[in-house]
Amino acid sequence: MKRYRDIAGDGGSNIAAQVEDQRARLAQRLRDVRHLVAVVSGKGGVGKSSLCGGLASCWALQGWRVGVLDIDLAGPSMAKIMGVRGARLAMQSGAVIPPETPLGVKVMSMDLLLPSDATPLRWAAPTQEEAHTWRGTTEANAVREFLADTAWGDLDALVLDLPPGTDRLSTLVALVPRPVSTLVVTIPSEISQLVVRRSITAAQDAGARLLGLVENMADLFPGPDARALAQGAGLPFLGRVPFDRALAAAADEGRVFIAGPLESPAARALLDIASRVRTDLEGRPVTAPRRDGAGEA
Repeated sequence: MKRYRDIAGDGGSNIAAQVEDQRARLAQRLRDVRHLVAVVSGKGGVGKSSLCGGLASCWALQGWRVGVLDIDLAGPSMAKIMGVRGARLAMQSGAVIPPETPLGVKVMSMDLLLPSDATPLRWAAPTQEEAHTWRGTTEANAVREFLADTAWGDLDALVLDLPPGTDRLSTLVALVPRPVSTLVVTIPSEISQLVVRRSITAAQDAGARLLGLVENMADLFPGPDARALAQGAGLPFLGRVPFDRALAAAADEGRVFIAGPLESPAARALLDIASRVRTDLEGRPVTAPRRDGAGEA
């Protein structure tokens, strides 16, 4: 029986060529995407996915071409929130054509690939002892495939909805050959801020470009001031989104909350935060060719 050290090269598996081919496809898919924006928290239950969908919809209303990739593979929710759940996926020229919301936001999610509501995402491993490593490796490969095999087209921003955990962003940063701008989300809770503080450190260690901190579900219950957390971490505080039952109901029903009446404090806060982040992104170096062919700034 041969051992790893007995095998020359890749043992005839051609793995190196396959990985290089996928990297080339990924770079090609992202060529016309100007900004990659990851929305992270580290803590679950902070309404990060709703905020992610709200920002994407705000940018679409403001005239940007936007896509959303749901990187929460085990608990995907963006297809439901964005109103495209159940959409049939089409293939064209070897790539998946993502469904679009009424505002034209392109959405890709593992939820669009699972056969039923009761079907969980299962990670297979030869032994239980290997399951943890296998899951991590397979998850990274799945994210790479979503990025490389989806026809994103010409976008101003691709919004990446990351699952809870401080390690997910570093995995993403290692996968893409481009800078990743990162928006951090917390709620008025000591537990949330404890985890989010660690996520900020992990994002800095990963080399991500931090856009700032958003407090979601503001005024739902008393808690520490998120502005102080942002100042302590050296981040811009981008604003607070008040808790709004109508926003939660819109997510449950797959409606675009921001496309409805804009008089509510939550809608105004989302639009203001989206405008601030967009201004920041437009002032940064362009990370993909401009549509007018001007190249990088």
